This record gives sequence, C-alpha cells and structure tokens, in this order.
Amino acid sequence: MTISTSDTIKLHSIVFLFGFTGILGKLVSIPAVEMVFFRSFLAAIGMAVLILSVKGTFKVSGADFTKIFLTGFIVGVHWITFFLSARVANVSVSLVGFATASLWTAFLEPLAKGYKIKPIEVIFGLIVLAGLYLIFASDFSYSTGLILGVLSGLTCAIFTIINSQMVKKVDSFTITFYEMSGAFISIGLFLPLYQNFWAEGNQLRLIPSMVDWVCIALLAWLCSVYAYSTAVELMKRVSAFFFQLMLNLEPVYGIIMAVLIFGDEEKMNLNFYLGTLVILCAVLIYPMMRKRFTIHPPSQSSH
Repeated sequence: MTISTSDTIKLHSIVFLFGFTGILGKLVSIPAVEMVFFRSFLAAIGMAVLILSVKGTFKVSGADFTKIFLTGFIVGVHWITFFLSARVANVSVSLVGFATASLWTAFLEPLAKGYKIKPIEVIFGLIVLAGLYLIFASDFSYSTGLILGVLSGLTCAIFTIINSQMVKKVDSFTITFYEMSGAFISIGLFLPLYQNFWAEGNQLRLIPSMVDWVCIALLAWLCSVYAYSTAVELMKRVSAFFFQLMLNLEPVYGIIMAVLIFGDEEKMNLNFYLGTLVILCAVLIYPMMRKRFTIHPPSQSSH
C-alpha cells in the first residue's frame, strides 16, 4: 500500500487536531456529556452547510442510514469517555488510554473481515497490557481515567472499522453528517437518564459560557467537520489499521501540548512515562512485525 505525500500531510494535520481536542475539552467548564451534546449539534449543522455548499447529497439507503446513524451513537460514547478521562485524570492519561485503539483494531478487524487473529497480535496485546499495568502501578488514582481512556480507544476502533467499510459506498461528507446527527440525537435521548442518575445535583448545565462556546465551536467545526470528514475520506485509500497507527502520534502531540499549556498539572512520575513508552513502542512496531510474520490480506488497499 503506497500512501501519497498529500495524504500523509493530511493525516498528520488531523492527528495534530485530534491531539488538541483533549486540551480544548479541558478548557470547557460544562460537563463532558453536555459538551459533546453541543459539539455534535454544531458539527451536524456544519456538515449540512458543507454538503449544501459543495452540492453534495444527503441520500443513503435505509439500511446504510441505520448503520451510519447508530455508528454516530458509538462516536458519541467515544467522545464522552475521552473527555471524561481528561476530566477525571488529565489529558495525558486520556491520550495514553486512547492510544490502545490500534491494538483494539488489530483484534477487531480480523473478526469483522472473517480471518483469524494471529499469535503476533496476542503478543503485542499483552505488551500493551504490561504498559497499562505500569501506569496503574505508578499511581492508582489514574485508574478510572485510564479505563475511560481505554474505552475511548475501543469505541474509536469500532467506528473506524465500520467507516472503512461504509466509505466504499457512501460519500464521506454524508457519513460524517449522519454520524454527527446520530451522536447528537442519541445523547439528547440520554440526557434525562443522565440528569437523574449522574449529573451533579441532578441538574443539566446547558448554558455554556462564551469561552465554552468558542472551544466547543473549534471542537465541532475544526476537529469534527474538517478533521473527522477528512479522516473518513482518507479511508478510501488508507487501511483502518494504518489510520489507527498514525493516530498513535496523537498522544505524542497531545501530551507535549498539554505539558506546555497546563504545566505541572500534566507532569507524571517515571512509571507513567515508562508505561506510555511501552504502549507507543508496541503500537508502532506491531505493523512491521505483522508484515514480517503474517500473511493477512490487505485491510483496505483496494481503496
């Protein structure tokens, strides 16, 4: 699979933007659920405007609409768990948990495409678990945030695999519009339950400040409308696994930016950085080892 220079630059730009989402999310004062509710709403509007401006189409088959719309629910869960992780722990912890996405993809993509998981994938999965253990052992107070971060990685792997299949027959802008709409509506339906059982004081915070609106708008229009739709479009030519591999640079970009912006709040102990190094080395070395020792059919090279 040959990746063009243009696509490589696009990938790095959107990975940088994805790395910045945790920082923007932490700057927002309202809770993660309400923030994602507004983000998905603004993103859906932005995608609708974009589709109309390029004279695109909203048409999809009934079956595809259902699948894309439900995928939007998974996107919503991904965003909520990611931002909750940053709130409960910090941006660095959420990004490390998210970095497990490529290993989740390595396990889930074979199941989705009907071929067996190879021993090399199990070995690297265990290496990632060792890295996660080092982080847990460094400070157990990270545990909830790290678990939420890992869940965000899992949900990201799921919708990436789904999108890599859907983009073969549905325009990337259309996919993004319906997924953003699906995230918005599913979170809207969840709000009453959230208010009764999880919201602080059983009160929803649905009046963002001006700073909140600016950050949410950037999340919606720059990190969602541009970055997310570009990512879906790139899946025509890039495998789901290679895309997740590139996303492993997100914690690198994100942690550096978080330390620069938030300072001591983001500084961790030695075990945290050792665990992070183990995870990043595993997800970066894995594709080379898989290519050498396995004979999987290419994931999406036909794109």
